[in-house]
Amino acid sequence: MKKIAVVGAGIVGLSVAYKMLLKHKNLDLTIFEKEDKIGSHQSGRNSGVLHCGLYYKPGSLKAKLAVEGIREMTTFCIENEVEHDICGKVVAASNQREALILDGLFKRGVKNGLKGLKFLDSVELKEREPFVSAKKALLVPEEGIVDFKSVMRKLLFHIENMGGKIVYNANILDKNSIGFTHDELDNSFDWIVNCTGLYSDKVYEALAKERRQFRIVPFRGDYYELKPEAKALVNHLIYPVPDPNFPFLGVHFTRMIDGRREVGPNAVLAFKREGYKLNDFSAGELLDSVLYKGLSKFIVSNFKFSINEFKSTLFKSVFLEKARKLIPDINESDLVKGSSGVRAQAMSKEGNLIMDFKIEKVGNQVHVLNAPSPGATSSLAIASYIIENYLDD
Repeated sequence: MKKIAVVGAGIVGLSVAYKMLLKHKNLDLTIFEKEDKIGSHQSGRNSGVLHCGLYYKPGSLKAKLAVEGIREMTTFCIENEVEHDICGKVVAASNQREALILDGLFKRGVKNGLKGLKFLDSVELKEREPFVSAKKALLVPEEGIVDFKSVMRKLLFHIENMGGKIVYNANILDKNSIGFTHDELDNSFDWIVNCTGLYSDKVYEALAKERRQFRIVPFRGDYYELKPEAKALVNHLIYPVPDPNFPFLGVHFTRMIDGRREVGPNAVLAFKREGYKLNDFSAGELLDSVLYKGLSKFIVSNFKFSINEFKSTLFKSVFLEKARKLIPDINESDLVKGSSGVRAQAMSKEGNLIMDFKIEKVGNQVHVLNAPSPGATSSLAIASYIIENYLDD
């Protein structure tokens, strides 16, 4: 009987475990999770949007797995009665430059296999999102919303029903919490799959005993919520045209599956890998970021972007200015402080943000080293990709 260790019980780790047990019945599979519950970080702190592959370079892993992923995730939700809504989204261009970028996104979406993409005229836009101001607007009907926490609970239910085990409070970077060394972990399992998100580079270094090829830099994203009396400003999903130089999608409006409306996020350097507040701080983790040559090169090359994003976390008025690009009628009094998440973003030593998913195999280990958004949407497809390309032998 093959013994498998999956490290990390976020949505990617749970999807890998689920798919492996579904395909290979005779497995001894254990998930190691450092928290006392599943999905405590990226997987449980995102906006719950199902991304269908509009933004990603044709032929890239992100493009392939986002398109496959949303369709597979939707089927999973239907079969498991997980609440979701394929409500579609509008991407709105505010000026001529953005309109040209939006034309390119339309062509990219068609190449990626998206269906039903349509430019809206002013009447159609007003019918769908009456408060949105746009020079040009693209409807992406395949996008939607879901409760990813419910998805993860269903995945764990199936994993345990198929004989999989989960060990909580098991931080493999701390041998005392798991009771054995990294060498013992490696020798005890036929395969180890690292799905640790914000710590994927450090786990890679510990298990593979190789230097990190690049570094995970944590970017915190802050959200505001619309007060109940302002919810009518947003019907579905409303996004700006993103800057093609960055993987961040800009401040946007999201109708959540529970009916709330979120606005955000920005993208600012977190002072701790799991730093969800401005004052969350870890000296060691902050030094790991700021002493990295890649980050200093990124800031120098993108100084205006970096300063503007940081200002938006300090001043509500700056955040509001970003939101007003899409909905001019929104006021500061409409917003209350919401949640925050931290994106695990891989960055090269040259200061480039790694845009695609990144998965590496070292011996009997598979490391998911970069899987930010649309990682949650793509999780079931990522799992199939890993099994088919790395584990099926």
